[in-house]
Amino acid sequence: MTPAPADSPPEAEAPPIWSAEEWRALLTGPPEGAAQALEQAARGGMALAQLYYGQFLLDGRGVAADPRAALHWFHQAAQAGLPMAMNMVGRCFDQGFGVAEDPVQAVAWFRAAAEQGLDWGLYNLATMLSLGRGVAEDKAQAFELFRQASAQGHAKSTNMVGIFHEDGWATPQNTMLAAYHFARAAEGGDFRGAFNHARMLIEAGQLDEALTWLETAYAGGHARFRDQMADWLAARGEEPLRALARQWGA
Repeated sequence: MTPAPADSPPEAEAPPIWSAEEWRALLTGPPEGAAQALEQAARGGMALAQLYYGQFLLDGRGVAADPRAALHWFHQAAQAGLPMAMNMVGRCFDQGFGVAEDPVQAVAWFRAAAEQGLDWGLYNLATMLSLGRGVAEDKAQAFELFRQASAQGHAKSTNMVGIFHEDGWATPQNTMLAAYHFARAAEGGDFRGAFNHARMLIEAGQLDEALTWLETAYAGGHARFRDQMADWLAARGEEPLRALARQWGA
């Protein structure tokens, strides 16, 4: 399970150990300075700095975007045993960041992170299992993994538990349980959970409360999701919902 990372950088002097306050100041300060400090610490072998520097490289934050180099640093941190780094190597293989897209490799890395109990690893592995991507489809196992991540407070997983209950995947269909999980996901900050919570509120006749959650979902969603939301609202019969669609350009 070895990706093709970028050429290994030269070794550097070991960095100092940073306190929690120093980490906070670094990550909330100017991104260029943070990237430089993280690079130095990463080259010195600090696994957490390798993980963060990889993310800076992936996002192009404070440094030129370089997905291949990002993968290298994620892999270094994963080899040091960081579950989030394992998850990020999986994301690179899943999305083709710095390496050829390879769902099978992605599943292997997500599984490694999930076995360490990481909520994101559980979520990503469950997503692959539910889609049958890189692994045989297994909605029952996916449902269990989503539930495990949800129990840790992972809002996106909680939303998925709601979807499984709503659609009757691997569990009896139960709209009350679906509504409960959508509400939890919305309160946890998941924009899809906010939209699904709003849907349930609309069906329950609680339109005013639903409008608030629709605004929250729209604010948190990406462009494609916003377009889909606007189309859905435009097709509704309730005038306040159609007005929102017009406001959002549908």
